[in-house]
Amino acid sequence: MLLMPTDPWCEAVESVKRLELLGYHHVWVYDHLSWRRYRDRPWHATYPWLTGLAANTERVRLGTMVSNLNLRHPLALAKDAMTIDHISDGRFTIGLGAGGLGFDATVFGQSNLTPTQRLGRLAEAAFLVDGVLTGKISDHVGEFYEVSGARVLPGCVQQPRVPIAIAAGRPGSLQVAARYGDAWITYGDTTYQDLSAAGTERIVAQQTRQLDEYCAMIGRNPAAIDRIYLIGNTEARPLSSLPAFEDFLGRYSDLGFTDLVFHMPRVDDPIWTESPEIVEEIAGTFLKS
Repeated sequence: MLLMPTDPWCEAVESVKRLELLGYHHVWVYDHLSWRRYRDRPWHATYPWLTGLAANTERVRLGTMVSNLNLRHPLALAKDAMTIDHISDGRFTIGLGAGGLGFDATVFGQSNLTPTQRLGRLAEAAFLVDGVLTGKISDHVGEFYEVSGARVLPGCVQQPRVPIAIAAGRPGSLQVAARYGDAWITYGDTTYQDLSAAGTERIVAQQTRQLDEYCAMIGRNPAAIDRIYLIGNTEARPLSSLPAFEDFLGRYSDLGFTDLVFHMPRVDDPIWTESPEIVEEIAGTFLKS
């Protein structure tokens, strides 16, 4: 489940506790200072929000979808991830992506990066996060980042480090996912040129084949990477009914996806307008034995 960090804290905690009770496996949050149509609405800081959820839950996994490299240095990000891993007793996943354009990309007065630069930054950040969390890197000078004498102690609860989930849709970022990802996140066409249900499924199938090919190139078993599909950014509406969700689940399972994530329906959102009851129906049908 993907939640927006917009609601009063007590409501957010109760929502996540309810999702945990229903049997949902993980809860994710976007990492922004503000976001699109929520630009002038309340929006809580991602890592404190997740820290609070970690302290108020027992089983459900927590993660960023994804940590925003426009805002965060990989060393500080790794330290935050390690700390939440301890607070949650090993239930945290750190999501990483190339970062987009818009408000978050320029809020500190920086210039927008080109797609090639954003890809290079993602690859270097994944290298650093992996390296400092496992203790393989303490010093690094690269194109985008520099660290000297880095220490991330006492290390993660999960070993050798917290899992890294890489958001990737294009060949370059899929190569990063193949090398560093414990999980891969996609929603389809990152260019937003084909958001149709059929087009999205075709594009995702192609991405899946590419990820397998890149794993083969570096000698990695592609089955070692969980595959997460994020519902809600295309024209497909599998939450419109339980049969629609079951059909969608079957088709994406056939594509090799291990997990589906969808946005929590919101009565105050113009897009995620499905009935809140679908959350209970999905849990009762697919998450309970």
